[in-house]
Amino acid sequence: MARSEEKKLHIVMFPWLAFGHLIPNLELAKLIAKKGHQVSFVSTPRNIDRLPKLPSNLVSFLSFVKLPLPKVDNLPENAEATTDVPYDVVQYLKKAYDALEEPLTSFLESSKADWVFYDFAAFWAGSVASKLGIRSAFYSIYTPPAMGFIGPASVLSGENSLRTKPESLTVAPPWVHFPSTVALRLFEIMKILDTVSDDNESGVSDMYRFRESIQNCDIVVIRGCTEFEPEWFQVLDNIYQKPVLPVGQLVNREFEDEEDTDTWRWVKGWLDNQARGSVVYVAFGSEAKPSQEEVTEIAKGLEKSKVNFFWVLRLRRGAWDPHVLTLPEGFEERTKARGVVWTSWAPQLRILGHVAVGGFLTHSGWTSVVEAVQNEKPLILLTFLADQGLNARVLEEKKMGYSVPRDDRDGSFTGDSVADSVADSVRLVMFEQEGRIYRDKIKQVKDLFVNTQRQERYIDEMLNNLRSLLKH
Repeated sequence: MARSEEKKLHIVMFPWLAFGHLIPNLELAKLIAKKGHQVSFVSTPRNIDRLPKLPSNLVSFLSFVKLPLPKVDNLPENAEATTDVPYDVVQYLKKAYDALEEPLTSFLESSKADWVFYDFAAFWAGSVASKLGIRSAFYSIYTPPAMGFIGPASVLSGENSLRTKPESLTVAPPWVHFPSTVALRLFEIMKILDTVSDDNESGVSDMYRFRESIQNCDIVVIRGCTEFEPEWFQVLDNIYQKPVLPVGQLVNREFEDEEDTDTWRWVKGWLDNQARGSVVYVAFGSEAKPSQEEVTEIAKGLEKSKVNFFWVLRLRRGAWDPHVLTLPEGFEERTKARGVVWTSWAPQLRILGHVAVGGFLTHSGWTSVVEAVQNEKPLILLTFLADQGLNARVLEEKKMGYSVPRDDRDGSFTGDSVADSVADSVRLVMFEQEGRIYRDKIKQVKDLFVNTQRQERYIDEMLNNLRSLLKH
């Protein structure tokens, strides 16, 4: 069959309600739509309204489907994403998300979909698709090393006695048959213990969601590329015993319409006045909100470093967050000649692309990592939540990033030593001879991340697999 006559697919995408998930889902949706396939991108109204505008050539292939988020006690009005609520309210967001099962089922029944791509939180979506005769893919925006570390279904179900204590998560698991430092540090585990418990308002643990998502899909689709992490794809093949398809790093090559905005004009004006490579860009993503103690120590570290900085700091998670962060008294006044604290949305991709930026102090969220590599900016790593610690270990192993030294047991930020380590880490990675390896390595791996032909190949191979599986 000629390529033009190949079956055109209809794929439904249903991401979790977090912008760290919505954006990689949208990037994949755009790549599929560019190949002439239909994509229905399903989410809630406010989330869809906040997504970047589609290029005009994709509008006829990619449609947005708005499902109103069911009301749930203790979930504030109009809160539809993790960025809208404090961390402890996310459990209510998951409860509301689970209540989308019925409206999603109704949509699928009339959609004539060939495939459903669902996220880890929609643990029920694979079963729904199967009952309707629709094929399903668990689409993981978490990286192959993170998913490989989490492990097989038998471990996620708790049937396996390998992980009875938090300490068991601080070493590489037995199904990883090569030397690896990819594991969690004790303080990272303590921060996410709530995700392994089903004692929350949704009644389901994240581990259970992962297990059911992996077990009930036909295939696993994952952000990543085999050339960058071949050994981890082998781990996933071994533990899942079903097809695992890479979709590449999903580099975003399209800027939003920021060029003409007052925000970008002001930011660019400030960066234009800084020396080449002199600015450390500091940002911790849409999910992570540092504690007050951490903010204080990061501020002290930036002040001590004497390095120019542009710090994007979210003072609260949504309008209902009672804990508003504050900076040390006089900090902005003392540093105003060389630094900016930006407390609203910032055009990260454009900032990282500016020649004045010489390093990126980041939480290690993978979308931020990809944007840094794309712009050849070396990484200083400071993790807060979820898979960030596992990402940081991968970046450390590959000498793409340097982690700010912290106490393994509690990760606490107290005393001048932590401020010193933030300051020392920034200077090391950006300027010192000893940190040159990080500056060089980020340039060396760029082609693995941004190569357009490789990205196209991954999408073509995935689509071929989807078509051939429909025939069986």
